[in-house]
Amino acid sequence: MTKPSAGPSVPNRWTAADIPDLTGRTFLVTGASSGLGLETTRQLARRGAHVIMAVRDEAKGRAVERELRAAQPDANLEVRRLDLVDLDSVRAFAENLVRAGRKVDVLVNNAGILAPPRTLTPQGHESQFGVNHLGHFALTGLLFDLLRAAERPRVVTVSSNAHKFGRIHFDDLTGQRRYSPMFFYGQSKLANVLFGLELDRRVRAAGLPLRSVLAHPGYAATQIHASSGNPVLRVLMRLGGGMLAQSTAMGALNQLYAATDPRAEGGQMIGPGGWGEQRGYPALVRPAAAGTDPVAARRLWELSEELTGVRFPLPACSG
Repeated sequence: MTKPSAGPSVPNRWTAADIPDLTGRTFLVTGASSGLGLETTRQLARRGAHVIMAVRDEAKGRAVERELRAAQPDANLEVRRLDLVDLDSVRAFAENLVRAGRKVDVLVNNAGILAPPRTLTPQGHESQFGVNHLGHFALTGLLFDLLRAAERPRVVTVSSNAHKFGRIHFDDLTGQRRYSPMFFYGQSKLANVLFGLELDRRVRAAGLPLRSVLAHPGYAATQIHASSGNPVLRVLMRLGGGMLAQSTAMGALNQLYAATDPRAEGGQMIGPGGWGEQRGYPALVRPAAAGTDPVAARRLWELSEELTGVRFPLPACSG
């Protein structure tokens, strides 16, 4: 098992039953209509949170909202459309929240796509890098003032074990010269780690109380493989998920702990505590060395600001 990061340990066998009362707090969950996002939404609502369900398919989101309310009539849910592949959609979503004077206590950057054929976003970015990293980077920056005004604010960025084989192709971010769906997925997940840790460094340097926490689900039985254009990969992941993966409910515990538990600290990464971080209850885990490189993180941050046109009101870190 990976050696944990510094900080208080996660309580043994932490479950959704350990989530504190969340009445009066607002959580924004991207990708809230399926998989980890849906399970996160369900558990947050059960503990009294107001959950803004950010979804690409609004009709599907409203259908899921009805299902959740059928099981929990008093669930405090709100469906809003957000298409992370399009930075114009991200900007419009954030501007609507800001204009309405909405509060956001916790942002859970959960949505993601896995190993599609090489496609570009409307702004010309490789789709996995666009959805998994740039969309969430822009969303966090555009909502930063709302988060900063909140009580005990947090940003939880959901990565993957795949960040361990990722590298940032600074000289070929779109995969124009050479594209591998899985390796570019790894790039996007490494970008999540670099972003989450750099955000933690910058808010600490600014003296702000916001906590930037990373999480990953291990090998969880979600439908993320549906975005893959490779039918063989889809079949293998579906079969592997049925035989080897832990449940979506178990995978979601890591981001639920990161988003709700008072002991979760900025700069930590939460993942399954079992062998290879594939299964098990939440534990402190250590990101791959490439994810902790502050030079690469600063380079990615500055590039992400340039590519999205979104700049955080935060000072750059020295070093």
